[in-house]
Amino acid sequence: MQGTPRLIGGLLYGSGLRVMEALTLRVKDIDFVRNDILVRNAKGQKDRHTVLPESLKDELRKHLESVRQLQKSDLSKGFGRAPLRDALSVKYPNADRSWSWQWVFPASSRYYDREARTERRHHIHELVVQKAMKQAVEAAGITKPASCHSLRHSFATHLLESGYDIRTVQELLGHTDVRTTQIYTHVLNRPHAVRSPIDRLSD
Repeated sequence: MQGTPRLIGGLLYGSGLRVMEALTLRVKDIDFVRNDILVRNAKGQKDRHTVLPESLKDELRKHLESVRQLQKSDLSKGFGRAPLRDALSVKYPNADRSWSWQWVFPASSRYYDREARTERRHHIHELVVQKAMKQAVEAAGITKPASCHSLRHSFATHLLESGYDIRTVQELLGHTDVRTTQIYTHVLNRPHAVRSPIDRLSD
């Protein structure tokens, strides 16, 4: 994967995000000091915190700088207002112009918001990332089924393999029930260390 889809894929694997959770991130949701990502209104309409990978911070900073320049350009043309929920737009009428409320991954083109009577940028469409993932899987010659959600699964599996407790993984994934997280433990029980008897015939 290349460019922005690659960065998004890095967050899916490095932070355990779902595709739409990554695409709907706002600038204010990224905390570079605490290495923290706030996921708003996740599955079950609950907020949660997860880890911001150290290895992605520089790339993400550079990406956000280009996004900031894009918003400045939009503002100079009379646009640059991020779509907000009705309650927020009423409570904070100028919040949609602020940098902190902008999408981390804005679309390359604007659309016309008929209700607000202005042009806005939506976040990148999920199909852009899914298509990039599919092409990457094919280019890598991977024969097993793999999708964007596979990266989130790998996040959980590799944390458990590294010795993190299941409650920690549950919290990072945002699972309400720990039994959902326990599904990943079946990978840890596979007999990878078993040596087939036929392989001993040459000893």
